[in-house]
Amino acid sequence: MGRVKTRLAADIGPEAALEVYRELLYLTAAAVTTAEVPATVWLAEAPHPTADAAQPRPEWPGLPWRVQPPADLLGERMAHAFGEAFATGAGRVVIIGTDCPGLQPAILQQAFAALETHDLVVGPAEDGGYYLLGLRELQPALFANKDWSTATVLPDTLADAARLGLRVAQLPVLHDVDSARDLAAWRG
Repeated sequence: MGRVKTRLAADIGPEAALEVYRELLYLTAAAVTTAEVPATVWLAEAPHPTADAAQPRPEWPGLPWRVQPPADLLGERMAHAFGEAFATGAGRVVIIGTDCPGLQPAILQQAFAALETHDLVVGPAEDGGYYLLGLRELQPALFANKDWSTATVLPDTLADAARLGLRVAQLPVLHDVDSARDLAAWRG
């Protein structure tokens, strides 16, 4: 409590935001598990010192987890996760967040399929960001010079992709939950 969904917590309080976070986490875990795609869970902070990295987190049964490196910017953390996955031999890597209740297993499968013929796949969010980003190789420029958590993230990312000559596939636009307004739209 107090460390997740902080923008939402400013609107509805930290306890209610934690419950929404848990629900979104469950929906995301279910989509990933049902899609049957290889996955690693990246945690924002280290769990209790007695936790074993080889053991799955209760929210993500059967999936390995890692701790994100300390970095101020979301882009730095995402670039690191992509780099780690490619360094272990992955040929197609997709990153998702946990705030998109409409994420379905078919969308994850579609993302991986699109990476067979495209360099980049993006799942646009209604707010101008994205809920999913997939690559066939690390493209550091996609993570630099972004005003994260704003409506310019997706257009800036697509502009960078065009400048780099990347073949881009776009998935359906989905709604994410960052504010009380977003929550009301989802619940409605």
